[in-house]
Amino acid sequence: AVAIPDRGGVEGGVAVEFANVRFSYPAADQVSLASLEEVAELDQRGGEEVLHGVSFTAAPGQVIALVGTSGAGKSTIASLLARLYDVDGDPSDGASGAIRLNGVDLRDATFASLKKTVGMVTQDGHLFHESIRSNLLLAAPDATDADLWEALRRARLDDVVAAMPDGLDTVVGERGYRLSGGQRQRLTIARVLLASPQVVVLDEATASLDSESEAAVQQALAEALAGRTSIVIAHRLSTVRAADAILVVEDGRIVERGTHDELLARGGRYADLYRTQFGTTDRRAAVPAGPHANVRCRNASSAEKLTVCTQWEDVLSG
Repeated sequence: AVAIPDRGGVEGGVAVEFANVRFSYPAADQVSLASLEEVAELDQRGGEEVLHGVSFTAAPGQVIALVGTSGAGKSTIASLLARLYDVDGDPSDGASGAIRLNGVDLRDATFASLKKTVGMVTQDGHLFHESIRSNLLLAAPDATDADLWEALRRARLDDVVAAMPDGLDTVVGERGYRLSGGQRQRLTIARVLLASPQVVVLDEATASLDSESEAAVQQALAEALAGRTSIVIAHRLSTVRAADAILVVEDGRIVERGTHDELLARGGRYADLYRTQFGTTDRRAAVPAGPHANVRCRNASSAEKLTVCTQWEDVLSG
């Protein structure tokens, strides 16, 4: 095993490469305990291939967005980058697919360097039934209280924690049930900020939040992504418009790639997805209604009367 080359912290950046990646989820006999023979008999055929020759690159510091319908394979791509699974094929076979970070095949990378290089924020990032302090220290065991407060500040959560009677010693409950959805996400983001990975994977990180919580989490995410190579999976297309490249994933394949404007102009699958969400491909008409529409994102009858809010200004800019 080898360490992923470090090019000088976040500023040096890490290049991500997916090269002809194919993947099949393992069959039951590959994941069951050896003692549970009856479970192993459930499926001896092996898994069905769910990714078919996926290839793309992300240069250091780039933001790459993956969009598509549910079940298209986006989260599988994220799981492979975090090496929750290995790609199909033999790493010794030069023709086999591979995922590389700064040229190092993930299958050859040390666990320590992979953990240091890649950070992940999911829709329901796991929190343990421990204190805020303990949950944060999982990312950086040697961090001081000052480090923890700085991470919370950057994640827009310091005021919330400071107002709690027990502060950093507040127990969040199993999976963080004592916190709101937005607070859970920001605590997960604070943990990623503490770890300071060079590659950040966001898998539907704001999908289940209300508008107000999403706005706060988006600000925290902007801090987390700054200067880092980022793979962003999102259902809401408004959140990925500014990505350096958008990849449309369908049935385990990349069927379109380009910038937001390029893909809209092409009138293909991305334009269809955009039209489904907003009812139009006219960016100035794509301001969603909601509980805060009259306060922050007022749906105006004309562009001159439009009030722009931070959450949706990426839809309107350009």
